[in-house]
Amino acid sequence: MASSSSSGAGGAIAVERRPPESRLSELRVRSWPKWAGGTGRMPVKYDSRQTCYIVKGRAAVGSPELGVIELVPGDLVVFPKGTRCTWDISVHIDMYYAFDPST
Repeated sequence: MASSSSSGAGGAIAVERRPPESRLSELRVRSWPKWAGGTGRMPVKYDSRQTCYIVKGRAAVGSPELGVIELVPGDLVVFPKGTRCTWDISVHIDMYYAFDPST
């Protein structure tokens, strides 16, 4: 399991590459809502912390402040509140997601 991060105005985006099943179970990832998106670019501003688990697809997420992070299946990603970035989805993406409005 590897991890990486990139910082910007909202703080660091944290990526856990292929976390163990025990971590996903602890977070109850598979009980979260699912989202699917087709290819294209989508600007996003996170008004609360969001955690995503990428099931299928591929996307580059970034901004001038953050640089670019490549997301692939098996990535667990945390976007801090206040993060502004653009999702560039190159392969239709399926993911679980959860918002934490307290952070």
